[in-house]
Amino acid sequence: MIRWYVYRHVVHLDETNVVGNVYFAHFLHWQGHCRERFLADHAPTVLDQVRRGDLALVTVSCAMDYYEECFGLDEIEVRMRLNGRNGHRLGMHFEFLRGGREVARGQQTVACLRRTPDGPAPVDLPVELRVALTAFSG
Repeated sequence: MIRWYVYRHVVHLDETNVVGNVYFAHFLHWQGHCRERFLADHAPTVLDQVRRGDLALVTVSCAMDYYEECFGLDEIEVRMRLNGRNGHRLGMHFEFLRGGREVARGQQTVACLRRTPDGPAPVDLPVELRVALTAFSG
């Protein structure tokens, strides 16, 4: 059985457009919220490294598939799991559910980098992050 990290979001009216449905880019925004909450809950020292500028978690690719519209005040469950690791990169899979029904699905690849005078340089995933992600691998 797959273990998911779950972030719950209530759609705010300012996340909807003139027609009343959620603007597509907000789903990507919620992926970021989910990822940040995961760090706060399961890898807080990694979040501290990011805040200090010692580590950068850079999104290098993302994708979304949409199945149903969402509207203001809908409760959305954003589920995240590890989709794979490759060197300094990790892939995450996201599912968006409303009332238990999937409304969207997304993926994101993040690179772990350190800023240097010569530009960003890849670094290994921090140990705390590797350990935390193991519990949420697919």
